[in-house]
Amino acid sequence: MKKSWQIGGAFVGLIVGAGFASGQEIMQYFTSFGLYSMVGAIVATLAFAFLGMSLAQLGTDLQTTSHKEVIYHIGGRYVGIILDIVITFFLFGVAVVMFAGSGSTFHQMFGINPVVGSIFMVVITILTLLLNVNKIINLIALVTPYLMGIIFIILIYSIFTMDISIAEQNTLAKAQSSAAASNWLMGALLYVSYNIAAGAAMLIVMGGTVKDRKVAGRGGLLGGLMLGILIVLINIAMFAKINVIDGVAMPTLELAKQIHPIVGVLMSIALLGMMYNTAVGMFYSFTVRFIAPDHQYFKVAIVVIGLIGFAASLVGFTTLVGKVYSTMGYLGFALIVAVIISWLRKLPKTL
Repeated sequence: MKKSWQIGGAFVGLIVGAGFASGQEIMQYFTSFGLYSMVGAIVATLAFAFLGMSLAQLGTDLQTTSHKEVIYHIGGRYVGIILDIVITFFLFGVAVVMFAGSGSTFHQMFGINPVVGSIFMVVITILTLLLNVNKIINLIALVTPYLMGIIFIILIYSIFTMDISIAEQNTLAKAQSSAAASNWLMGALLYVSYNIAAGAAMLIVMGGTVKDRKVAGRGGLLGGLMLGILIVLINIAMFAKINVIDGVAMPTLELAKQIHPIVGVLMSIALLGMMYNTAVGMFYSFTVRFIAPDHQYFKVAIVVIGLIGFAASLVGFTTLVGKVYSTMGYLGFALIVAVIISWLRKLPKTL
C-alpha cells in the first residue's frame, strides 16, 4: 500500500504545476462556470481516477522505462506515432514553462531578475534528475501532503469569512472573462485532457517501477482521486471568495496572504515546489524517451537538455503558457480515446 500512495502522491505532484496550485487554471476551467463548476469538478475527478489507474497499469504490464512502448501499444503503428510526437513535444514544453514560471515567481516575490529564478529551477531540476527514478518518485510525492494542507487552510478561511450570498457568488463567477471553454463539461474534459497529455509519460514510467498491476493501478486511482479533491477544494474556496479574487492572477496566493503574511509565504513556497515537481517529472520523461536511464550518456543528456530548456524559457512565462497549453487540451483527447479503447479490449479478459 505504501508504494501505491507513493505513486499516487507523485502523480498529484506531477500534474499540480504552478497554474493548478495558484488557482488560475481552476478559475478558467471550473469556477468561471458558477455553480455548475462543482459538477465539472466531479466529472474531472472520475476521469482522472480512471485514466490514472489505466495508465499506471499499462506501465506495469509492459515494464517500461519510457512512455514510448505503451503509446505504441495502445495507439498502434500510425496513431502511436502521432501520440508519441504530441506527448514528447509537450513534455519538453511544460518543463520549459515551469522554468519560466519560476523566474516570474522569484520576480513577483522578491523583485529578483526572472533569469535568476529560471537558473535556480534548472539547476535543482538537473541535480534531482541525476538521482534514480525511485528517489525521484519519493521526492515528488513529498510535496503533495504539504500542498493539500495549505489548500485546506485556505478553504476553511474562505468558507468562514464568506460575506456575499451564493446567488451573488454565482453571478460574479459567471462574469469572469477567463473561461477556457464554452461550457462546464467541455471545461472539465479539456482540463483532464491536457493534464493527462502532460502527465501520462511519467505515470507510465512510475507504473513500470512495480511488478504488481494492482499496486500500480491503486496508485494511479488514488492519485486521480486526490487530484479531484484538490480541484473541488480550490474551486469551493475561490467560489466562496470570488468577490475578493476577481481579476487576480494568483487567486490562492491572494487568499493565503489575506489569512496571514506567513501563510502567503508558505503558499509561495508551495507554488515553487509544484513547479519543481512538474519540471522534474516532465524533463525525466522527455529524456528517457530518447536515452535509457542506465545509459552511460544519460547524465550528460540531462545537463545538455536542461541548458536547452533554460534557453527556451527566456521567451517568457505568459507567452509559453499561451503557446503550449492552448493546443494541448484538444490533442490530449486522442490519448484519452486510445486509453479507453485499450481498456475496453482488456475488459472481457478481466470479467
